[in-house]
Amino acid sequence: MTSLNDLEFRDAFINRHIGPNDKQQTHMLSTVKAKSLDDLTDQIVPSSIKLNGALALENATPENEALAYLQAMANQNVTYKSYIGMGYHDTLVPNVILRNVLENPGWYTAYTPYQPEIAQGRLEALINYQQMVIDLTGMEIANASLLDEATAAAEAMAMAKRSMRKNKSNAFFVDELVHPQTLDVLRTRAEYYGYDIITGPLGSLEQHEIFGALIQYPGTDGSITDPEPAIAQLHSKDAFAIVATDLMALCLLKSPGEMGADIVLGNSQRFGVPMGFGGPHAAFFATRETHKRTIPGRIIGVSKDTHDKPAYRMALQTREQHIRREKATSNICTAQVLLANMAGFYAVYHGPQGLKRIAQRIHRLTGILAEGLEAKGIRVMNSHFFDTLTIDSLHNLDFILERAKNYKVNFRIDKNSNLGISINETTTRDDIEELFDILLGDHDLNVGTIDANLTSQNTTFIQENLERTEPFLTHPVFNSHHSETDMLRYLKQLENRDLALNHSMIALGSCTMKLNATAQMIPVTWEKFGRVHPFAPAIQTHGYNTLVEELQNMLKAITGFDAISLQPNSGAQGEYAGLLAIRKYQESLGEGHRDICLIPQSAHGTNPASAQMMGLKVVVVKTDNLGNVDQEDLAQKAEQAGDKLSCLMITYPSTHGVYEQGIKEICQLIHENGGQVYMDGANLNAQVGLTRPADIGADVSHMNLHKTFAIPHGGGGPGMGPIGVASHLAAFLPNHVVSPVEGGNPLMGAVSASTFGSASILTISWMYIRLLGANGLRKATQIALLNANYLVARLKDYYPILYTAANGRVAHECILDLRPLKAETGITEVDIAKRLMDYGFHAPTMSFPVAGTFMVEPTESESQAELDRFADAMISIYHEIQQVKSGVWPADNNPLVNAPHTQADMMSAWDHPYDRQTAAFPLTWVAENKFWPFVNRIDDVWGDRNLFCACPTTDSYTEN
Repeated sequence: MTSLNDLEFRDAFINRHIGPNDKQQTHMLSTVKAKSLDDLTDQIVPSSIKLNGALALENATPENEALAYLQAMANQNVTYKSYIGMGYHDTLVPNVILRNVLENPGWYTAYTPYQPEIAQGRLEALINYQQMVIDLTGMEIANASLLDEATAAAEAMAMAKRSMRKNKSNAFFVDELVHPQTLDVLRTRAEYYGYDIITGPLGSLEQHEIFGALIQYPGTDGSITDPEPAIAQLHSKDAFAIVATDLMALCLLKSPGEMGADIVLGNSQRFGVPMGFGGPHAAFFATRETHKRTIPGRIIGVSKDTHDKPAYRMALQTREQHIRREKATSNICTAQVLLANMAGFYAVYHGPQGLKRIAQRIHRLTGILAEGLEAKGIRVMNSHFFDTLTIDSLHNLDFILERAKNYKVNFRIDKNSNLGISINETTTRDDIEELFDILLGDHDLNVGTIDANLTSQNTTFIQENLERTEPFLTHPVFNSHHSETDMLRYLKQLENRDLALNHSMIALGSCTMKLNATAQMIPVTWEKFGRVHPFAPAIQTHGYNTLVEELQNMLKAITGFDAISLQPNSGAQGEYAGLLAIRKYQESLGEGHRDICLIPQSAHGTNPASAQMMGLKVVVVKTDNLGNVDQEDLAQKAEQAGDKLSCLMITYPSTHGVYEQGIKEICQLIHENGGQVYMDGANLNAQVGLTRPADIGADVSHMNLHKTFAIPHGGGGPGMGPIGVASHLAAFLPNHVVSPVEGGNPLMGAVSASTFGSASILTISWMYIRLLGANGLRKATQIALLNANYLVARLKDYYPILYTAANGRVAHECILDLRPLKAETGITEVDIAKRLMDYGFHAPTMSFPVAGTFMVEPTESESQAELDRFADAMISIYHEIQQVKSGVWPADNNPLVNAPHTQADMMSAWDHPYDRQTAAFPLTWVAENKFWPFVNRIDDVWGDRNLFCACPTTDSYTEN
């Protein structure tokens, strides 16, 4: 009889996460000529860096047990009603958006829309978001989101400095009413830019020579001060006027754009995105048309396809930061697309009238609270407000706070011991009655009576000259989908225009598009994680505290590092935080003069961009013919740098897809020359369970949780980039002025707006590690190696593999060299990328890190059957190229240069030398699951020359 142990399903998730089953693995190992996974691993991973023994983690946990454990952890969080504010507010996520966007893999598993023909749905959603921001801020152009309000402010500061070239000042003014977490991040960022931060009341602005200023409107204390005079003063000084604001408030307030602001920014969280202990949320950023080429982040623009049909694409500097490397103006390489989509859909669903009603209700409830308190002798310090009141220090404050605790209510206590209350969309009449009970004890106040009095007296709490008169959200999209039926169909319509992982593999190199398992995603929307304010008292956040501690310990075990910071909320933010730790450490040794950063030619474009942001001078190190770091050149440049050498930034395995044999010697060389080693974590997916960055010799590394640890890419964000550091750097990890890190260095500032970055999605990575366990993580990495080498075996006779180890092996990804085919036939890597769409695939990473190539990473989640479909498609395309080469198909009229083909093409007149079957169904299995691109090939050049970044009018569609 079978034993109970043999009937347990403790490893069930391992087999669900890993694509190839045992039979397929046997076949694939035979194909690549390896005896076993361990044999293949031995052939690929240098013996000098192999991990001895298993990871110090538990083995795999079944899904139901892991979810039950995490549910118990979540229940340790106490979700008080939050009136803390400071840029974070409770909100009502429309259920139609919750279920059909946030919980829908069709939206959260898509990749950044670099291939726009198969991303028209989320690109339209982002255009909606940009239009929403443009309308509410009164500006002319907006980007498709940044990481959070604080880092958006830091980007605005840097943009102001590079834009005001005639202004030679290095001082930047920050309104004393700016959110404290924003000031914290600004101070961190300003130090290595060489800027001086001046803070004070807005009225003192004219006393200072500055290149720009940040004004909070309304202020963090809720007060509304007219920023127009300050904006005029700034312009008279040839300085930039930057306004941080609140989209909900702007439904009722005069827009900063109308008052002359140069940049307007803030957080769109309260537009239907849960607080989630700090994120992820989409920051908005808008500016004037004249600054369109210096705005950070991504902009979605309107172009046209080959049939002149309007089509969306990423425009301008979307690719520029990577191309410009150390000359980049920002290291931003991602956005918060999923959250921006949610905020934009919130505006679409409610429309202008619905948003105005929500804003008016919030404002009226705040006014009722203010009137009632004033009637009972409690002084409200700000007579003009939208949703936030600051109450003069109360003699019985401790008693009130104790009573608030009994009611499970959180207030804000500012640095002057004044009490702050921010009203939000979820606040009810009963809540206001409850607030009266807490603040006053026995009282005879009645919400209805106060409301009636305010109505009869036409009382307003916004200055007349600051009341909004401009219309907003007039475009049809914001006035057409207000019933749930209409909204549901609109969401589905857009979803159908996007190719995501729920359709086919996305084999992007260094982007690791692996399974984002349903069990991992479920906890994200649990109320006990979603409704926690990032600055809630620690006694209420035991669940999050446990999650953070356990995830940190997991990541320590996986990487070998001594300390982990979870604050960086993107990979580029992780790079920045890691370099900050290095610089601060070196300064503590009296070596602040170390300012040279060595970076190999093969590095990611964000590496040099992050280095220059930290005041480091980038020196590029050559790579050899095999794609490895040229150690002779490295040694020479390290020696030349002398005592100015700060660090080396290196990716491992290399961006060329190979485990460099000499990595330990490289790290040792840098250490011998007094430098530190920063290891880019983009390829950590090839290390987990086999080796560890700290054991290799790295001092610091960031970990892309949205790559290796299964946080989905969300159509271009969110991401997370925690850093791990060796013990000597632990004291230089980011801290936070509002919610300090336990045991953190009080001299360290913040790099993100909240202490633990986008905390709510840390649950995904916790689940991923717990479900796979030590045994599953190692096997997953081995299968990633197997899948990549299997594709090499299948494709190498058709497409040269650009870089391999001496024995012909690659790591978890490989580079297909398309340049010989281009030279022979004129068919480009772009043509092949677009043709793959006709086969139902997203293209691999194109022209990075080498122009004219594909970088392919199949990940461990794809089965042999899916790998074979991809390989068959690539081989079929190779044969199509031969048809062009032989002259059977003309160079200017063939399936590749005409790709992708749409349904409309199939119904139109046909003047091609190949038939419709070849165009749309090139292999028999394509018809079984056909994905139709919504538009034909998009004209990028036309789009940049005719930049338009708002919702097109309906006429623009009917004309074509």
